[in-house]
Amino acid sequence: MSSSEESIRLAAGDAELTITPANGCRISSLRIGGTELLRQGERYGCFPMVPWCGRIEHGQFRNGGVIHQMPLNSPPHAIHGTGRDTAWRTARVGESEAAFTYDLAEPWPYSGLVTQVVELAPDSLTLRLGVETYETSFPAQAGWHPWFLRTLGGGDGDRDGDGVPGDGTAEGGGVKLDFAADWQEERGQDHLPTGHRIPPRPGPWDDCFGMPDGVAATLTWPGQLELKVTSPAEWAVIYDEQAEAVCVEPQSGPPNGLNSAPRLVTPLEPLEIVTTWQWRRL
Repeated sequence: MSSSEESIRLAAGDAELTITPANGCRISSLRIGGTELLRQGERYGCFPMVPWCGRIEHGQFRNGGVIHQMPLNSPPHAIHGTGRDTAWRTARVGESEAAFTYDLAEPWPYSGLVTQVVELAPDSLTLRLGVETYETSFPAQAGWHPWFLRTLGGGDGDRDGDGVPGDGTAEGGGVKLDFAADWQEERGQDHLPTGHRIPPRPGPWDDCFGMPDGVAATLTWPGQLELKVTSPAEWAVIYDEQAEAVCVEPQSGPPNGLNSAPRLVTPLEPLEIVTTWQWRRL
């Protein structure tokens, strides 16, 4: 483990992880045997989405009879929460584990505490997010937005974007993505779920999938690495419309879920979500 004002590095076996608390507490690097798995850049890596995931319609959500307006950072909607734009505090750091917190503040209208715990093992990474309040109850969501490189160790990242109807299989000039979903949220022209559930369709995707038995997706870089993303959460957004990366995003509710499927954080019921990435060499 090493740390500076800019970054914290964890290690376990030949796995090395870098977290940047000041830049939204994102994982800026994950290297396995020296090979980088995450797209590099201050907007990429893997960032926590909190206190909401994906888009909020026109940036507005309701809590009881009160309507709140969030900044339209992806016009005409608000997207991905405020945590990724916040400097987090480092609560503790060990050789392979660390914890971080930040206090909910404007533009979010409610007070609360957000915690992210990162646990690295030689063959896995476990991430935990929690949202708690000691005062007013409010709807919230939490999840992660990882940018997995389409091609490891160089390459042009090209893809053909093909898919097989009826399953979740995407192949390109690099990573292969497999997942099974009970349904896909129909996406409207405004990129929000329409409220209709449809059979999973072939990619490319910028879509939310329902997985009531828990999120499970496998990314395979042929001849290099297999990585499984799992979570007890029931929702995942799959995004693979860019040539450089593929995103598998476990989250506690669907896009616009603060309105369509609100989950209240109360003084007695915090919001908690966990995901594990497990890998093996091929």
